[in-house]
Amino acid sequence: MSAESAETAALREKVRALMPRAKEDLTALVAMRSVADPRQFPPEECARTADFLVRAFTEAGLRDMRRVTTPDGTDAVVGHAPGPEGAPTVLLYCHYDVQPPLDDAAWRTPPFELTERDGRWYGRGAADCKGNIAMHLTALRALGGPEGRDFPVNVKFVAEGSEEQGTGGLEQLVPLRPELFAADTLLVCDTGNFALGLPTATTSLRGLANVVVTVSTLKGEMHSGMFGGPAPDALAALVRILDGLRDEHGNTAVKGLSGDGVWDGVDYPAGQFREDAGVLDGVSLVGTGSVADELWARPAVTVLGIDCPPVVGSTAAIQATVRARVSLRVPPGIAPDDALRALTDHLTASAPWGARVEVEPESGGGPFRARTDGPAYRALGAALREAYGKDMVQAGQGGSIPLCTVLAAHFPEAEIALIGVEEPACLIHAPNESVDPSEIEHMALAEALFLSSYATAR
Repeated sequence: MSAESAETAALREKVRALMPRAKEDLTALVAMRSVADPRQFPPEECARTADFLVRAFTEAGLRDMRRVTTPDGTDAVVGHAPGPEGAPTVLLYCHYDVQPPLDDAAWRTPPFELTERDGRWYGRGAADCKGNIAMHLTALRALGGPEGRDFPVNVKFVAEGSEEQGTGGLEQLVPLRPELFAADTLLVCDTGNFALGLPTATTSLRGLANVVVTVSTLKGEMHSGMFGGPAPDALAALVRILDGLRDEHGNTAVKGLSGDGVWDGVDYPAGQFREDAGVLDGVSLVGTGSVADELWARPAVTVLGIDCPPVVGSTAAIQATVRARVSLRVPPGIAPDDALRALTDHLTASAPWGARVEVEPESGGGPFRARTDGPAYRALGAALREAYGKDMVQAGQGGSIPLCTVLAAHFPEAEIALIGVEEPACLIHAPNESVDPSEIEHMALAEALFLSSYATAR
């Protein structure tokens, strides 16, 4: 690797010097219990977090920072900063709401208290997505925003307040307030590196089709001793229906959906996946493709929950009606409406014994594939290479970010890049979420380098 430029060296030193401030930011953010569900946490916690962003990004050099109420009733935080005349516009995205902590007893440290252990920073939202907020703030400060210096590009900022709840407030705001989002490049910072220290752009997202399936066989529960045998058991019927969603190898087998996609980006070794996913010894991975194929290029079905009597408290009764929540992830190339139709038809056609099946559509979203042949991706690749000393790789993500498909539809000429601080060891959405501070440092430097070089890369 050649010696880095004086500008890169200066930015690297600025970012390094700002890391104690980044930890202060993240400590304050993690302490705010911004779960966007008033049934679980007071809405004042989200409001407090939004106000923190308004103050912090104003101090970092952005202007007109404010809260904007979205159609789902939650607040996005927006602002901007002008660059030189004729400069391109870059939108910086993140979200400030977090997942609930789930099982407090499973946390080794308090979930809403940033705690350093073995070189990592632990706390709910430390990575997803408050670590990315700290990254944005550090990059903007390194570029000299607080000193009143103009940024090298026009900067727009949007922080979502209900991403984890999936209520779609920001997606609905895009067509209502397109001026808040219009940009040449949109940095969606809610993903991360394929592995710690390996600079990665996420270029593919699977779409989503969730349904609730209800199976009914009797007018009411019946005594299993008196009627068990000939009486059709709704729970047994549901088990048969759900089992038919996968073949004997574990491949998703929803009729009408292609399951032979092949991923052409970075490989995902099976051993690494087993470790990342916490697969138990002796338990096999499922599916006949590679891990990358199965995870990023093929549909995948998951049973998220079943409503039936729990073991403790159950009685000797044949179940009359039961329900399940089923999630289908679909790769680019499969329309979400087609996936929903195929899943509904499959569930209905699989009912044994004439059981009555009702399928209720729930949440959904389209898959996304980034266009990677433009100047923004070239500049981003160069910035990540300078920051990490390694070439950028491209990976998919099995999850869904519906906002990306909305942005792509409304701004088809814009380049959309997904980056961030969330690598596999972060355990996002799980107890003991954490972030490696080196990822905040390296990604903040890469963002600052990108913002500095993008205008001349066009």
